[in-house]
Amino acid sequence: MERDDASPISSGVEGLDYILRGGYAKFRSHLVEGRPGSGKTTLGLQFLIEGARNEERCLYITLSESKRELLSVATRHGWDLEGVEILELVPPELSLDPSQLQTLVHSSDLELGETVQSALAEIDRMKPDRVVFDSLSEIRLLSQGSLRYRRQVLALKSFFLLNNVTVLLLDDLTAEQDDLNLHSISHAVIRVEQLAPVYGGERRRLRVIKMRGSQIRGGYHDFVIRPGGVVVFPRLVAADHEIAEHGTPAKSGSSLDMLLGGGLERGTSTLFIGPSGIGKSTIASTYCHAALARGEVVLILLFDETKRIFLARASGLGMDLKASIENGTLLLE
Repeated sequence: MERDDASPISSGVEGLDYILRGGYAKFRSHLVEGRPGSGKTTLGLQFLIEGARNEERCLYITLSESKRELLSVATRHGWDLEGVEILELVPPELSLDPSQLQTLVHSSDLELGETVQSALAEIDRMKPDRVVFDSLSEIRLLSQGSLRYRRQVLALKSFFLLNNVTVLLLDDLTAEQDDLNLHSISHAVIRVEQLAPVYGGERRRLRVIKMRGSQIRGGYHDFVIRPGGVVVFPRLVAADHEIAEHGTPAKSGSSLDMLLGGGLERGTSTLFIGPSGIGKSTIASTYCHAALARGEVVLILLFDETKRIFLARASGLGMDLKASIENGTLLLE
């Protein structure tokens, strides 16, 4: 048990384990915070699905979304939640059940106590390995004060630790100001964001604010939510990628190689500049075509042209790239 304590376990999210140097810390509580719609629930479900795949006992405790809504999300992603238990908690004052309403005394103390005790009782009965608690905003509202809220979360954290549970605590930051109370008591803090620029599509990104005992890969990392879940694209750091110091230059097969002393030096960046129509795309295409002929893998990113136009122009210059796309050596985005 001591050997496994705080060892990394997979998050179930492509790219996130790389950022976390292996995954979440076993038997620890992790805070995942972000505004509504930023992707927290999807991250939580993928975490539990990964655990169920490894035959671990998994529990999703929801105070904000209903079990029906969670099952609908899973269906849209094509997920099977078999092995994932869902505990839906509704404070008595919000249940609209006449038998549950407190008509004489409206006590937030009673509501908070009943809600938390229901969650703890289920954990004690089920003995789960992984838990997602969604969301802390409901606990914050029932606590009616930052001191009581912090103490309640501390109590939850201690209970999870004593029962050797790996936990994701979701917080939708619906308080008037971002609450930093939980940052100091959480083993890890992950902030997810959804940005909507004036021009262009929306953009999602995440940042690992802290991860005790681990040298995480810092900075902002973009991610997308696709059918099948969240995919994270770790920020590129040149120092993390070794480049061969020697090797033959990259040739284009044209007389330009002679002007460059044999071709482009491996591991370097080259900028072609000039007015529209001067031949920048053509020169770049010749280098790509020559690399494909050598059996290398090529990535082309297009911003000003469609794939169809680019391939048609290359074909008109005697460079048929469609075969390379089909066999996977050319990726055209």
